[in-house]
Amino acid sequence: MEITKEELTNIYGGISFSATVLNAITKAISTVYDIGRRIGSSINRLRNGNVC
Repeated sequence: MEITKEELTNIYGGISFSATVLNAITKAISTVYDIGRRIGSSINRLRNGNVC
């Protein structure tokens, strides 16, 4: 059984992610990671007494 082009255009469903959404999610995760790294580094410096 083959699906015609007209039938293919009528198919709905699934999850569609655009490049913009994926880019925004990636940037958000990267930002949270960087903030966590900076906070962790600050805590580590305060514990060890290596404050500028």
